Amino acid sequence: MSGRRRGALALLAALACLLLPALAAAAPAQQLQSQKQPGPQLAARSWGVVDARTGDVLITHAGNRELPIASTTKLMTAYVAMKELPLGKIVRAQPYDPEYGESLMGLRAGERISVRDLIYGLILRSGNDAAHTLAVAAAGSQRRFVAEMNRYAAALGLSHTHYANPVGLDQKGNYSSALDLMTLTRRLLAIPAFARIADSRSAVLRSVHPRRRIATINELLLMAPWVTGVKTGHTFGALYVLVGSGQRRGVSLISAVVGTWTDEERFDDSLELLEWGFSQYRNRMPVRRGEDLAEPEIRYSGGKLPLRAERSLQAGVRRGQQLDLRVRAPGEVEGPIDRGARLGRAVAYVDGRRVGAVTLRASRSVPEASFFDRARATVADNSIPIGIAAFVILIFALVVARRLTGRNKSRSRIG
Repeated sequence: MSGRRRGALALLAALACLLLPALAAAAPAQQLQSQKQPGPQLAARSWGVVDARTGDVLITHAGNRELPIASTTKLMTAYVAMKELPLGKIVRAQPYDPEYGESLMGLRAGERISVRDLIYGLILRSGNDAAHTLAVAAAGSQRRFVAEMNRYAAALGLSHTHYANPVGLDQKGNYSSALDLMTLTRRLLAIPAFARIADSRSAVLRSVHPRRRIATINELLLMAPWVTGVKTGHTFGALYVLVGSGQRRGVSLISAVVGTWTDEERFDDSLELLEWGFSQYRNRMPVRRGEDLAEPEIRYSGGKLPLRAERSLQAGVRRGQQLDLRVRAPGEVEGPIDRGARLGRAVAYVDGRRVGAVTLRASRSVPEASFFDRARATVADNSIPIGIAAFVILIFALVVARRLTGRNKSRSRIG
């Protein structure tokens, strides 16, 4: 081996002695950093995912940062409209002069349309014309409607939210945060009519003539069968925004991604957030279909009536959470009872918060008690009072008999 090669090897060995301790020290630090920041790491300005059942925040980044939110503003527009207007009410579409590139559902000024169909157009097509018509129908003007939006935001505790228009166009004073968006969406999804609208891939508008079909622009709904909504948004100021939701194995989650640079990124990020959220839960089944959960006594005829679960109940539980099942059923029942009659409920709670319920039904029929059964049960239920009464009557009869006997003896002596 030449001297030059020996010198190079010696230099490499010296460098290794210097670098190996530093690399060894860096590895635990990197591992610690990954432990401090579990879950997805997205490039959006703000994002998060929450448990829709309890409101628990699973993970968030800049969750309270106040940002423009584009057409996710329409979530509050829908909330106020559904609070102030009957879904079946027919209103007239208001004239709307859109700027270039605005999302529309295609209303013609003056045409008659139901509030329900307007909300379909608001959520599925992100129609700015639908938002404007709902605002005028609910409050008389857009200005008064915006004031209502802000009053509802304050009432819901959305402390990082303020509205300047019902549409979501970039305007000073129109902003929200990822956490506030998820809080509002949780309230909206608790309204069955809204949950059905948000989960629709398409809809037929039945109140307009001729009827027409609209399709959603929320591609997240097409990415997984368990996705249940909710709303897209995009402006130059807000970039791309998406509030998503999903339901899977007894768990309901809501996600928010605010400020991504591309359309695809907001959908991919939302799907990643929801999938990560679901991975944090273990699926538990506290109730199985047909399981007997209560046995109330049958009055008069005796015996017990098993009450069976109508269906299975699943609940997702994170590590450290407590799952409880509380059965609400009568302690005693009385015929006649038909088989399958609804006689109770079993309610599941995670950390004291209700997450699901199932109906309990009679496992068999119970006929009306006969006169003999009622009499026998009455005697059995009142055996002590009846015994006391019988004893008192017996004593009274003995006393009376003794007195009568004494009188008869007195009369025989006199005679």
